[in-house]
Amino acid sequence: MSFDDAAGRWMPFAGQTGAGPGALALYCLPHAGGAASTFRSWQRVLPGVAVQPIQLPGRDSRLREPAYDRMGPLVADLAEIIQADVSLGSIDRRYALYGHSLGALVAFELAREIRRRGGPPPVHLFVSGSVAPQLAYEDGKPVGQMSRPEVVSMLRELGGTPEWLLTDPGVLDMILPAVVADFTIKETYEYREEKPLDLPITAMPSTDDSRIKAETVTPWGEQTTREYELQPFVGGHFAVFEQAALAHKLISKALLKWM
Repeated sequence: MSFDDAAGRWMPFAGQTGAGPGALALYCLPHAGGAASTFRSWQRVLPGVAVQPIQLPGRDSRLREPAYDRMGPLVADLAEIIQADVSLGSIDRRYALYGHSLGALVAFELAREIRRRGGPPPVHLFVSGSVAPQLAYEDGKPVGQMSRPEVVSMLRELGGTPEWLLTDPGVLDMILPAVVADFTIKETYEYREEKPLDLPITAMPSTDDSRIKAETVTPWGEQTTREYELQPFVGGHFAVFEQAALAHKLISKALLKWM
């Protein structure tokens, strides 16, 4: 498979960024069960930034591909595609990473995997909806052991999934395998201590997130030798999307010096 074919699978909206060639790229990683379409509305609204929503297997345009259920293989494949994408020109273009919930942990481990490979590092890491990776995270019964009604109830409690999806048996047949696989990545994730990242980190937690307590977000600052900024959003687990304009403003401000 050519790079263009592979990139088209991982970045299905690459041609819709509205940014010029060589623009700073912001690779966006969705929550468990989420798809690239989560970030599609973020394209063309961050001046000078090419927002690249990442499509993981097992959903939407990649529905027929098996979803990853472990962190290691996922970030290994992602690191390969990101490194190739930022190195297309004669000079590696600058890029940043953003991840929400599970995507925050994936973005963090992706940055570390690229560092292990000696690749060009991101200029910034943005995270939301996630505890710091070094903290133990106990969230009750594993999703893989839940009944279908229990999984649906959990998704309804989290928010972010339209009710019509949760009440359509045919749609649930399509989306639940990826949901279970994604939560399995999170539940089997094992943090391994490495030196902190040499890049700024911005954490954007939600004040009323029932699963993420404020004291579990602050330690993200221990993962960087550079600037760490904590920018809370008022609301539940998906507050950053409900207040997208504020998220865009914070991200644009942080990336301005790199453009």
